[in-house]
Amino acid sequence: MSDSSNQGPDAAGAAAPGAQAPPGPRERVFLVVVDDSPEFGAALRFASRRAAHTGGRVALLYVIDRAEFEQWMSVGELMREEARKQAEQVLHRHAATCKEISGKMPILHIREGRPQDELMALLEAEPEISVLVLGAGTGGKGPGPLVSYLVGKAAGKLRVPVTVVPGALTDAEIDALT
Repeated sequence: MSDSSNQGPDAAGAAAPGAQAPPGPRERVFLVVVDDSPEFGAALRFASRRAAHTGGRVALLYVIDRAEFEQWMSVGELMREEARKQAEQVLHRHAATCKEISGKMPILHIREGRPQDELMALLEAEPEISVLVLGAGTGGKGPGPLVSYLVGKAAGKLRVPVTVVPGALTDAEIDALT
């Protein structure tokens, strides 16, 4: 009979023959939802800087709103293709910024549907996502529909923490925080 206590490192710190090293720490993935809001830039910079400082990585989600091309069935497929091309261009532009700041290419996700639904589905489908980073609107309309949804109706359904970055922060202020 063998003693299971002999399978770890010996007194000199070397692993016993046949023993496997424990898995390393999981890479932190910071998910940012891409949109054309002014506060998106703050969220992207914050997530990229956090990823750089923690050895993590950024993931970008672009959601194509299906409602835009469902009204016109005959040209819907063409509109869908154009929307996808535009999404890819936007993602690649932001991916370059992210790589410049974080040092790593981000993971890119494109989905079709309602942003709230697609975000929740992605979080469920991709367990490597560790943190959701969103920018809060600075205008009189509030923090934005996605932030409002997530801190309201969906707050109890989230499996990851949400970091809300004030959209009015300057690059220097974000850099000082990260």
